[in-house]
Amino acid sequence: MATIRHEFYETDEKLTLSIFDKGADPEQVKITFEPRKFSYVNGEKTLVLEPLRGQIDPSKSDYTVGKVKVEVRFAKMAHGRWGALVGDSPDRKYIYLPSASSERSPCLAARAARPAFNTALAPAPVSAAPASSAPRKPRKNWDGITSEILNSEKPVSPDQDPNAGGDAAVNEFFKKLYADADEDTRRAMMKSYSESGGTTLSTNWDEVKKSKVDVKPPEGSEWKKWAA
Repeated sequence: MATIRHEFYETDEKLTLSIFDKGADPEQVKITFEPRKFSYVNGEKTLVLEPLRGQIDPSKSDYTVGKVKVEVRFAKMAHGRWGALVGDSPDRKYIYLPSASSERSPCLAARAARPAFNTALAPAPVSAAPASSAPRKPRKNWDGITSEILNSEKPVSPDQDPNAGGDAAVNEFFKKLYADADEDTRRAMMKSYSESGGTTLSTNWDEVKKSKVDVKPPEGSEWKKWAA
């Protein structure tokens, strides 16, 4: 069986996986979500990710079969970045904070010096909020801008866009980020993105201007130049 080309991007709350299976028939595609495993089968084409870098909520994860690719959205059980799709990351502990909608959202708690957490048991009520240090000079809060833009995005239905929530949302996000940036930040974004083949996006001009930005594909992936 052939393994399909794929790539991903993520936020603290979810990870979006793009599987480049052009012209896939929704009736033939079979996708399985498990807490630490994902599998995709379409005829002779398969993709199995195990173990996933972090734990997901299968009931809140979904996918969309588009004309060019299949977009899969993983709902993370713990907020935070994975940095890679698979890996032997230790089990994480969670706490639940009350919200206005009465729903409980999981937050990643500090890992305690004790045996690995058993996911079959109730989440441990442990939390450690990271201390934030004061910046040496005023800078834009890019994390805050990112969260604000992502939260303000109006959902697009699959009827309006077969790849709803994927490249269209990301492109719109970077347009807004670029528009709000100063000149040095824009130069850093353009140079890092173009020189790295789209695998790195930096806003630090002092660092980027020193040398060429290397291609850094996600862990477990291989960078290749595709023929036109």
